[in-house]
Amino acid sequence: MPKLETLRKIVQEVDSAETLDDALVLIVKRIRSAMSTHVCSVYLFDKDLQAFVLMATEGLHQKSVGQVSIPLHEGLVGLVGQRAEPLNLDDAAQHPQFRYFEETGEERFKSFLGVPIIHQRRVLGVLIVQQREQRKFDEGDEAFLVTMSAQLAGIIAHAEATVGIYSSTNQTETVGSESKYDGIAASPGVAIGVGVVMAPPADLTTVPQKTISEDKIALEIERFQAALKQVRRDIRAVGRTLSKRLRKDEAALFDVYLRMLDDNALPGEVISLIEEGQWAQGALCAVAMEHIRQFSLMDDPYLRERATDIRDLGRRVLSYLQEEASAEPKQFPPHTILIAEEVTPAMLGEVPPESLVGLVSVLGSSNSHAAILARSMGIPTLMGAVDLPMTQLEGQDLVLDGYMGRVFVNASRDLRHYYELIIAEERQLVVGLEAIRDLPAETLDGRSIPLWVNTAMGADVNRSLERGAEGIGLYRTEVPFMIRESFPTEAEQVQSYRVQLESFAPRSVTMRTLDIGGDKALPYFPIEEDNPFLGWRGIRVTLDHPEIFKVQVRAMLKASIGLDNLRIMLPMVSYVGEVIEAKRLINDALNELRDEGLPIARPALGVMIEVPAAVYQARDIARHVDFLSVGSNDLTQYLLAVDRNNPRVAGLYHSYHPAVLQALRCVVEDGHKEGVQVSICGEMAGDPGGAVLLMAMGYDVLSMSPIHLPKVKAAIRAVKYTEACAMLDNVMQLLDPKAVEEAIYTLLYDAGVGRLGNRRNIEAG
Repeated sequence: MPKLETLRKIVQEVDSAETLDDALVLIVKRIRSAMSTHVCSVYLFDKDLQAFVLMATEGLHQKSVGQVSIPLHEGLVGLVGQRAEPLNLDDAAQHPQFRYFEETGEERFKSFLGVPIIHQRRVLGVLIVQQREQRKFDEGDEAFLVTMSAQLAGIIAHAEATVGIYSSTNQTETVGSESKYDGIAASPGVAIGVGVVMAPPADLTTVPQKTISEDKIALEIERFQAALKQVRRDIRAVGRTLSKRLRKDEAALFDVYLRMLDDNALPGEVISLIEEGQWAQGALCAVAMEHIRQFSLMDDPYLRERATDIRDLGRRVLSYLQEEASAEPKQFPPHTILIAEEVTPAMLGEVPPESLVGLVSVLGSSNSHAAILARSMGIPTLMGAVDLPMTQLEGQDLVLDGYMGRVFVNASRDLRHYYELIIAEERQLVVGLEAIRDLPAETLDGRSIPLWVNTAMGADVNRSLERGAEGIGLYRTEVPFMIRESFPTEAEQVQSYRVQLESFAPRSVTMRTLDIGGDKALPYFPIEEDNPFLGWRGIRVTLDHPEIFKVQVRAMLKASIGLDNLRIMLPMVSYVGEVIEAKRLINDALNELRDEGLPIARPALGVMIEVPAAVYQARDIARHVDFLSVGSNDLTQYLLAVDRNNPRVAGLYHSYHPAVLQALRCVVEDGHKEGVQVSICGEMAGDPGGAVLLMAMGYDVLSMSPIHLPKVKAAIRAVKYTEACAMLDNVMQLLDPKAVEEAIYTLLYDAGVGRLGNRRNIEAG
């Protein structure tokens, strides 16, 4: 068997293992066989022992598994782990760091090849092979073992994160212990509540596990058999429809499907699980996924394809079960923390607002539609929690930390108390902030700065005005486009825009033209690209479709009649030519409406500075517009080449990176040289410390999510402008983002408002 095919098969088998123990046992067996060697072993690093513990072996004494531990700085295993690089020896006993462990029986083996198991720069363990006779493993052997260690690293890291989901302990015991899962902090705050899992239709992998009482078993079996009956009927109907177009052997496939649905086949196993107390949906998924796993591992291509058939049948039955269940209203406890593979706005609408306290999504990003809505509603939210055992969290007690981006299952009494104190403190803080709602954002020495808000929906307007917003710095016009099944008409857009403009009049309302692409997709206008963030998005799309752009601009202009508080802003501009072309189209729309006799005032025009190219052209762009507005989220992402929604690199995303700070100061200085207003509308403006820093840089307006406005105002009112400028001079000399953050926090702390600082860097406990 070729090495690549061997690798593929091993990876497939290991991925299908139910526990980490199973995966380790399987991998040592397969590697020993594939490399034709006598021993393969896995040692995992134990943080408490500060040693590598033998966790699986094929070739050494089995009784030594779990018993032999090698200190970090001892033995060849310790050397591999310490150096974090492979070690290849044809006579291991001659190496000065060789250490013999009698209980393993390894004195019989001469050759040694060990490679570190590394995940995100952290050594998790060591994978080794050994040979009785003297043998120098070749480069191909070494490359193969390194490849296997890389695959194993992901599995071990996942098991470590899920605290027992991949361990050999009983699952009901697992969910009873405290565990922590990390993700992306998408909306700040803390929530304590009960997990409610919402699964997408007919997805076998996301149905939550639920137990039922003995008196419900007969009803669940009845429901399952009713769903089976429906699926059998559907398959027979499809078979009859296609029988004339298929050969006899092809038509026999439908008979195979029906046989799979016989009571003595899959359904029998499902009913057995229901009788043990599992609900029908969970029992079906457990049986189907186990058969899918088994068939996927088979060598025979025909049998391997049967996994697809079982998946199809399972989804069909599940669909009918869910259809029946949807007729019954879902129950939401008073403190619901909604959990889904991907939270959608429709799911938010299903939960009574008074019950919803938090959101957790396995997939998705902090820029997703649901995350935007969560921030505007002030709901703590965690996105991208890829290691979350979602199906096991129905009804579990959860603590959600929206500052740090983590969720705790069955938190200890002390940890829960810690977060209860934070919630109580936040409530007191809100009461205190209400007292300054109508006061200006003015420093102790008289420097004031307007605080505007970012909005997306009509509901954001009231929240913003209640918090004392002085204008709208960013209205995301794509959101009304995203909630429809086709492009909204000009009249529909006028209606949406008028709500924002009228509610804030005479205060300014900045409307960003349609910004789709990247992670903002329209279901009726799909953009399929390998790298959407560097692709067709923002102004690039609308300039290519002037018919869409002009309708939107016309709607904005019409909506502003009699109010004259509209500002239009262009997204994702990367060179001056785009601004000139957009201005031409806006002028055309303006002249058309005036020709129709409408009294349209010319709105202010601005550009979002959110790509590095625009930073270096800020002064040239400023000559053609009335204002600049920095989109710090995307700008930071592009400057650092970091996708902040990718958990593997999100830790490298930092608004206080020296390069980001230099770019921000460059833009404000160049904009002011041309006499235009410079604002900022990214998340950095909504961080109290970041807001003070930006004020010191000279930004004219800060725009943020409404939920952040009171804290930002309180921070500005607590400091002196001269102190903020001195702090800015200091941090511009620093090279470490954490040092910058510490300097900012120190200023807030000395001003008596340290509690306003972002808690994401304060560890619990």
